[in-house]
Amino acid sequence: MSPSIFAAFWVVSLLFVITPGADWAYAISAGLFGRVVIPAVAGLLIGHLLATVIVAAGVGGLIASNPLALSLLTLGGAGYLLWLGINMLRHPSVPRAGDAQASASWARWTLKGACVSGLNPKVFLLFLALLPQFTDPLAAWPVPLQILALGLLHAFSCGVIYLLVGFGSRAVLRTRPVAAQAVSRLSGALMIVIAVLLLIEQILR
Repeated sequence: MSPSIFAAFWVVSLLFVITPGADWAYAISAGLFGRVVIPAVAGLLIGHLLATVIVAAGVGGLIASNPLALSLLTLGGAGYLLWLGINMLRHPSVPRAGDAQASASWARWTLKGACVSGLNPKVFLLFLALLPQFTDPLAAWPVPLQILALGLLHAFSCGVIYLLVGFGSRAVLRTRPVAAQAVSRLSGALMIVIAVLLLIEQILR
């Protein structure tokens, strides 16, 4: 693959990453606890890499062409985002002394992050439509390997941006408990809106 293709994909990938969505909302909620930003972002990256592997393996095309499988993926992702959003609205996060110890385990934050991104059908469909467009069947690398390389580049961009969002929210909101509570509720509301839009889109189909 030529450096120009990598550069072009990186620009498109970065535009996708810097657009606020469910991943941003989750990174911000983790940022309110400080130390769990890293496992939370790691979970988000696992979800993106999982979607990359599925597309690279050719399974993505089969799922996308199967209405039932795609519907189940959408319903599962929407239901999980809805559950997370409602919990964030009911119990907004506020940074306090000792939150790092009182918060859930790193493993749980990682698993939740993987579910947020891995169950998001928009991420999966975007990868399915985007990654193959930047591959070259005549290149020395096989197409699945090219897709994996592009997916790793995307994951790197995600990691940098989501860490900045998570730790940035911690730095800005640490001394502002009222603002932190409002941002936590806003993040929850955003997850609910995304979930509802996914469900409406599924119903209209």
